[in-house]
This record gives sequence, structure tokens and C-alpha cells, in this order.
Amino acid sequence: MSQADPDRSVFRAIADPTRRAILDRLRQGPAPVNELASAFSQSRPAISKHLRVLRELRVVSEQKHGRERLYRLEPAELKDVADWILPYRDFWQASLGNLKTYLESE
Repeated sequence: MSQADPDRSVFRAIADPTRRAILDRLRQGPAPVNELASAFSQSRPAISKHLRVLRELRVVSEQKHGRERLYRLEPAELKDVADWILPYRDFWQASLGNLKTYLESE
């Protein structure tokens, strides 16, 4: 991930709901571009642009099988995001635990 170009950060890439949905699908396993595109109302070229952004950030990899391009999730590139989110998860779990304790004492 290039820290020098904030427009090319993983955080910015996953801010887009279509790219998050693509990543969610790829958690199930590799998929060809046509299969990924069929899940969206956007055009195949638009999905290809989203895949290019994710590929340039190394969040997904592309492998050619004959005429088909197979995309695969590269989760290691999401580690910075996971590390950043973890304290918020802990905060919400503690807050919900406190709320539960409060409500049960009422």
C-alpha cells in the first residue's frame, strides 16, 4: 500500500460499496470477472475498473486461465484496515456489555 498517494490507499478503495461487495464475494473463493459482474447492475467495464483498483492495491490478484481472468482475494493487504478497526470493535463490545448490565439491573 502506498502511503505517498492517499487516493490509492486500501482505506479509500474499501470506502466504495461495490468494491466491498466484490471483496465479500471473493472471501468465498476465486471468481472470474463475468461471475463477479453478474452480481451487479453496473456494466462489466465498470466492474473491471473496480477490480483494477483492487488489483493495483494488491487486495486482489488476477490469474489468467485461457481467455478467462480469475480474481482471488489477497487478505494480507487488508491487515492495516483490520488493525485500525480492532480497537473500535473492542470499544463497541465493551459498550454493549455495559448497556446489557445496566438494562439487566433496571
